[in-house]
Amino acid sequence: MNVVVVSGIWPPDVGGPASHAPALAAALRERGDGVEVVTTADAEPAPEAYPVVWVRRGLSAPVRHLAVARAVARAAGRADVVYATTMVRRATLGSLLARRPLVVKLVADEAYERERRTGRFAGTLADFQAARGGLRVRFLRATRTAALRRARRIVVPSAYLREISLGWRLEPERVVVIPNPAPPVGELPSREEARAALGIDGPTLGTAGRLTAQKALGDALAALGRVDGVSLVVLGDGPEREGLERRSAELGLTGRVRFLGAGTRDDVVRLFLAADAALLTSAWENLPHTLLEALAVGTPVIATAVGGVPEVVRDGENGLLVPPGDVEAIAAAIERLLGDASLRVALAAAAAPSVAELAEPRILGRIVAELEAAVR
Repeated sequence: MNVVVVSGIWPPDVGGPASHAPALAAALRERGDGVEVVTTADAEPAPEAYPVVWVRRGLSAPVRHLAVARAVARAAGRADVVYATTMVRRATLGSLLARRPLVVKLVADEAYERERRTGRFAGTLADFQAARGGLRVRFLRATRTAALRRARRIVVPSAYLREISLGWRLEPERVVVIPNPAPPVGELPSREEARAALGIDGPTLGTAGRLTAQKALGDALAALGRVDGVSLVVLGDGPEREGLERRSAELGLTGRVRFLGAGTRDDVVRLFLAADAALLTSAWENLPHTLLEALAVGTPVIATAVGGVPEVVRDGENGLLVPPGDVEAIAAAIERLLGDASLRVALAAAAAPSVAELAEPRILGRIVAELEAAVR
């Protein structure tokens, strides 16, 4: 089987698709399948054992979109199936031009996320489904749904998102829940070695991912300002970084908050190994990979109860859940976890076992099975 993997981000970018797409490509190669990747990037990606076709992000949007669709069509002409983790409309167009089946990994409602990022909508994803919206929203919804209906299989990481997507009148038998995988941790340094390598001393939280409005890291900074003696290490980059660094200084957190910039998936895992807890304060989510990465190395999480997060993080068992946007609740959860050693030990002990069934080889195998079914 020859597969085209379409992903909007790719290492060294940090984020779910940048972790998932290379992992799936490696699994396919290990099986003896052919792989070709189509992505966007700011500079040429590092060489891989398979072709990585990239389109420069600096191009104007119309030119970039057409270039991606053309690259997908060319690659699909040499393949049996197209697998899109993002850039679904462009992947759909490319697969149509090449007359190849399409499998989509649906991770969000793009129309909702655009409205949230621009401040035109402030409610939940469920609220948004009932909102009429303007012409732009209706166009995004119509083209999104048309693209998804072209897919033979739609993989969603959470039951929460499946219920949302079925409201778009997709065929239920095509929409399959396959959770995001917990990464293989392999041989890791000791926690003490990981802390020393990062210069961590004292109670420390870790967070990783693309720094966007969705992650609401400003809430994390505000909560940290209410808790004495706790530090935060941030791994990742994105459009919100400059404003977050400025906000950190305004809150008097200089020296307690460190922004490391972009890093690899291994860097993310080592950060969570070194941290006392992982912190996720997102305003909206599906099922972020960073939660699974933290739990896989035995680190409890403090997370907002949004999207599919409660399907993995069980309050008081492997982490603590808080309402989104509630700075006081986030601060209280930080104080509770870091101030109660017995609770922290219990949550840490339960972390890795809680995601054992989501081991990456098992989850990727399920996705490969869906690709094979689409080809058949």
